[in-house]
Amino acid sequence: MEIAVAAPFGLIIGSFLNVVAYRLPRGESLVSPPSHCPGCDTAIRPWDNLPVVSWLLLRGRCRHCSTRISARYPLTELITGLVFGAVVLAHGLRDDLVVELPFAAMLIAVAGIDLEHRIVPNKILLPMAVWGVAASAVVRPHELPELLIAGAAAFTFLLVTALIYPAGMGMGDVKLAGVMGLYLGASVAPALLIAFLSGSLLGVAIMVRHGAKGRKKGVPFAPFLAFGGVVGLLVGAQLVHVYAHHYL
Repeated sequence: MEIAVAAPFGLIIGSFLNVVAYRLPRGESLVSPPSHCPGCDTAIRPWDNLPVVSWLLLRGRCRHCSTRISARYPLTELITGLVFGAVVLAHGLRDDLVVELPFAAMLIAVAGIDLEHRIVPNKILLPMAVWGVAASAVVRPHELPELLIAGAAAFTFLLVTALIYPAGMGMGDVKLAGVMGLYLGASVAPALLIAFLSGSLLGVAIMVRHGAKGRKKGVPFAPFLAFGGVVGLLVGAQLVHVYAHHYL
């Protein structure tokens, strides 16, 4: 029952995240004008703006000018719906969702923006950092010290890494790691580990395919941090428990 509510809600939020990912890096308003075709600038009617469904029915084209609409839009909506459903399935309906679901949405938006523009906007990170601390102080105040320490530790760790290997990541990634710590607490450790492992695997695959030229191909790191953040949100506490139980 919970998933039947969370997943459709995630689809709707995913539609908004498409607006954020497209407009925010361009300095455009998130609320005005209404959604419109990038080809003919015609306003999109509500029945043509249903998450995923409208894109499928219109076969990925504008109803008016037949301009192709990127598959990235329904994919973002679908991913958001799946992640929201997974979070509710993993943790149930509880007060912490006011922290967890906005965090998941932020990760998806930041990943999309970094993939296209190679930036991690402060306009997203700063409000999310404030929300993470403020909301956690209300719904999970006993965890606040751990969250603040984790945020500082994750920020410092990636800052040192960026200073040692500046070509691998930028300050946006460093700040994103800090925000992740504010939401995940100790679970940020496996989240960062998964981010580095997945990023390294892709880097190896690129070098295998392109040889020495592959070293020059820049790969944005925020999507890997986002992937690690989602894993940390879903099963991070369990991973920390397994490590502490078997290795400490």
